[in-house]
Amino acid sequence: MNIYVANISYSATDGQLEALFAQYGAVKSAKIIMDRMSGRSRGFGFVEMDSDDEAKTAIAALNGQTWMEKELNVNEARPKEDRGPRPGGGGGGGGFRPRREGGYGGGYRSGGDSRGGSGGGGGGGFRGGDRGGRTGGSDRGGFRGNTGGGDRDYNRDSD
Repeated sequence: MNIYVANISYSATDGQLEALFAQYGAVKSAKIIMDRMSGRSRGFGFVEMDSDDEAKTAIAALNGQTWMEKELNVNEARPKEDRGPRPGGGGGGGGFRPRREGGYGGGYRSGGDSRGGSGGGGGGGFRGGDRGGRTGGSDRGGFRGNTGGGDRDYNRDSD
């Protein structure tokens, strides 16, 4: 059985977590989840135990108990949900281009919106992105001045 353990001390190690649960039965694995960027503990982890009965005993005994000056929250882990494909991705960024926000664009971005559309485009700003690379089409997002409709002047350069 897989067990979710929350509110773990940031100074705790995988070995210490394993030793804590080993009091209640055979531990297959114990892993504290670390932040990718900082390398610091995220304060939660997972313990896998061979026997469901031993795991339930450990959950009952340790949930709400203080360990390393923190009150543990221990539950049976839920299966990881399928989040499906993530929207967007890629796009944005780019090199330096004087007097234009957005750079050269870059990367493929699914969906044709003003943030890059199919083919990258680049990052918005007043004039928007200027050309994508994947499908070869022009992707000119953002406000581009007076559109010709009405008698208003929409020049946003002058305040």
